[in-house]
Amino acid sequence: MANQPVPVVTAFDWVPEFAKGLVRDLRVRWAFEELGEPYAVEKFGAANPRPDGYVNWQPFEQVPAFREDGVEIFESGAILLYLAEKHGALLPKRDNARWRAISWLFAGLNSVEPSCMRYFAYTVFNPGKEWTEGATEAVVPLLRQKLRRVSDALGDGEWLAGEFSIADIMMVTVLNSLKDTGFVAEFPALAAYHARATSRPAYQRALAAQLADFDGPPPEGRG
Repeated sequence: MANQPVPVVTAFDWVPEFAKGLVRDLRVRWAFEELGEPYAVEKFGAANPRPDGYVNWQPFEQVPAFREDGVEIFESGAILLYLAEKHGALLPKRDNARWRAISWLFAGLNSVEPSCMRYFAYTVFNPGKEWTEGATEAVVPLLRQKLRRVSDALGDGEWLAGEFSIADIMMVTVLNSLKDTGFVAEFPALAAYHARATSRPAYQRALAAQLADFDGPPPEGRG
């Protein structure tokens, strides 16, 4: 049988220091490392125009986008679900646990990440502006509520759906955006969950691979 080309994941070749470890291709790299499957990376500059036709692959011109055997997918959650379905891994086999994992995959994206990213946008991209303090104060109670609900759902369990799954890949990488805030530490079960996940060898390999790929030049004026 002829060798099939490896799947391709798009990524950036440079990001500012605060964004390292936060770019969403980390989720896909982590899944590949957990699966023990090879992948290739197509890189381009975050501040540069995307290659011709990229918008047809990723309509919002973000990363990651994914391609394998003529299948093109955008959005990290969809890519994770594709990989789990294809390889029969990173999702529980029993229906109830399987759908619990899929529910938490979407919850990470739709229920938790928006509050995390609002806080991140206010404090990282807009610090010191006259409206920032009020906006930040408004989002913090909701952010804490979201984190409390995830912590309560975990309880004494190791993972969101009983066994490690794409739900945990999603949720942990969402929580990464709070890495310098202390919010996760307010919930011991959640802090232990995050530490447990990020200590996995597959996560460490994925993070090292992402960081190694930040080898491009910074945009003009950012050097």
